Amino acid sequence: MAQLDISVVVPLYNEEESLPELVAWIDRVARTHNLTYEVILVDDGSSDGSWGVIERLKGEYAAVRGISFLRNYGKSAALYCGFAAAEGEVVFTMDADLQDSPDEIPAMRRMILEEGYDLVSGWKKKRYDPVGKRWPSKFFNWTARCASGIRLHDFNCGLKAYRKKVVKSIEVYGEMHRFIPILARQAGFHRIGEKVVEHHARKYGHSKFGIERMVKGYLDLITVLFMSHFGRSPMYFFGSLGTLMFLFGGGTTVWVIADKLWKQAHNLPLRPVTEQPLFYLAILAVILGVQLFLAGFLGELVNRGSSDRNNYRIDKTL
Repeated sequence: MAQLDISVVVPLYNEEESLPELVAWIDRVARTHNLTYEVILVDDGSSDGSWGVIERLKGEYAAVRGISFLRNYGKSAALYCGFAAAEGEVVFTMDADLQDSPDEIPAMRRMILEEGYDLVSGWKKKRYDPVGKRWPSKFFNWTARCASGIRLHDFNCGLKAYRKKVVKSIEVYGEMHRFIPILARQAGFHRIGEKVVEHHARKYGHSKFGIERMVKGYLDLITVLFMSHFGRSPMYFFGSLGTLMFLFGGGTTVWVIADKLWKQAHNLPLRPVTEQPLFYLAILAVILGVQLFLAGFLGELVNRGSSDRNNYRIDKTL
């Protein structure tokens, strides 16, 4: 079977009203530009009639494929399964709420195929979201930009385009869908671009994400940055930090005791070591240093026993 030009992965949760309009829009764009395509609708445990709509759309459009979860697992799980099923040369993701425009597909596809990008992320420069959603998003994107070094304005934009081998090389889990560009760079794909895209006001329903996504987002940012730098060598982080704390605590303890002995030898006023808060802080630093070092050592043992410790992605051979 010939390879499809594009795959469009659409994770959804309770979006029965918008699905027919979205699929018709994608179909219209693909036909206008003579693109062979598939639309993979991943129903993330919807409680409305979304799956029934998907079944009906499958009868109307041969390009529609559906995946349904027994319960709500989250957007990352939906993307992971959609990526695994995708067969197109260029893989797109977009939200099901009609806020992302399928009209952006041809231009983003050209950026992948003609300009050599591995990943192109949409930038909703003009957004039609409430202020309470826009400003936290701006701060979150600024933090992610500074922490990762990837110069994207909108990490969380649902509209993205990927070279097929990118989505087959990364593992999206938890709430990591916000950090796919970081995961892609970690996997060796450094050609990451950005395109200003049109954003539409929500037409049906309401947002499925609450304020808790900001907390989860920052925790996941810390996780993905740690894994990208120290995932295969946790001793470099825990061992280094533990050694520094042990040396600081040990050196401070020696200084406190030596200071007492010197004052005692010269008949100077002194305080008992056990009455000095610095002594207890030094002992705490020693204990924490040992624990951190042991954490790094245990992490190395776990990593050494991992079945994929030598699982390297080979791009080309001769």
